[in-house]
Amino acid sequence: MSFFFFLFLAVAFLGLAAPSAATVHKVGDAAGWTIMGNVDYAAWAASRTFRVGDTIVFTYNSNFHNVLEVNKVGFGKCSAAAPIATYTTGNDSIVLKSSGHQYFLCGIPGHCDAGQKVDINILKLSSPAPSGSPSAAPAAPIGSPSSAPPAVAKPGGAAAPAPQRSGGAASGSVGRYLMGWVLSAAVVVSL
Repeated sequence: MSFFFFLFLAVAFLGLAAPSAATVHKVGDAAGWTIMGNVDYAAWAASRTFRVGDTIVFTYNSNFHNVLEVNKVGFGKCSAAAPIATYTTGNDSIVLKSSGHQYFLCGIPGHCDAGQKVDINILKLSSPAPSGSPSAAPAAPIGSPSSAPPAVAKPGGAAAPAPQRSGGAASGSVGRYLMGWVLSAAVVVSL
């Protein structure tokens, strides 16, 4: 087979193995956006990684709740006086468009004070490592023990698996690993 055929296959595969563009985060998971059940939205947000392009979804009963995007001062004071944006559908999808903090609360009196507020910290888009920094080790083959993410310590000493983004860096690393293998095979075949 020709070098160009293998190159075509490698490029086509790499396109399929690229990390997914965005993640959808349902605020409060199964509980949704509520004051019932003692949902800890700060802990929920801290357990996730938000990136530009991700979507957060607020699901709630629109007869009893709403979603207001506010500034940091409004968030700290639970003030609904000057919202940046107001959402009232009961199933609000918000695309995270810039890095930094975005603050949301329920504008129904007493709900924010009862804990129905969330600070979403959005990371900048991933960028390549700066030159001069150590390069990352090659990805371990899928299913090998070293391909598992590191454990994250929980309060009380227990360890839980690290959260993973579907289609994240691991699949990109696997794609690069396989791309290198296919290109190496193409060179050997073309010789």
